[in-house]
Amino acid sequence: MGKLKTSKYIITDVKADKLFPGEQSGIGRKPESGHVTPTHVMWLDGDVIPGAFYSESVWIWPDCASEQPAAEAHTHDFTEVITFFGTDFENPKDLCGEVELWLDGEKHVMTKSFLAYIPAGMTHCPLIVRRVERPIFHFTVGLGGDYVREK
Repeated sequence: MGKLKTSKYIITDVKADKLFPGEQSGIGRKPESGHVTPTHVMWLDGDVIPGAFYSESVWIWPDCASEQPAAEAHTHDFTEVITFFGTDFENPKDLCGEVELWLDGEKHVMTKSFLAYIPAGMTHCPLIVRRVERPIFHFTVGLGGDYVREK
């Protein structure tokens, strides 16, 4: 059977230029520092499929906690939704960790699974994953075609 015409709409890997520094596709690696990196699962934007909006999914592992921001303060010209979900299936609202997220200069410390709606132009971040007891699934979607940050 030949390749289906709609196959171009199914993404099964992350482009190398969308990975975290030191990360290899699909696997969180321990760089020389011994620190585990989050694992990018998927990335979509207009560069991957022309006309697509931005979307990203990441597994955050217990050894990924850090005092360093995963993202610095920035804005977008598009609306964005940022989510973090814990993996305690007996208590899915438990984040199984602690995430600090700043929205418009206000600090939010989250210990429950959450969704944050970020209107276009709102300054958001820094984002700091302070504690990870069990894997956390992170999913982001933005209504822009290409992922562009402005400080």
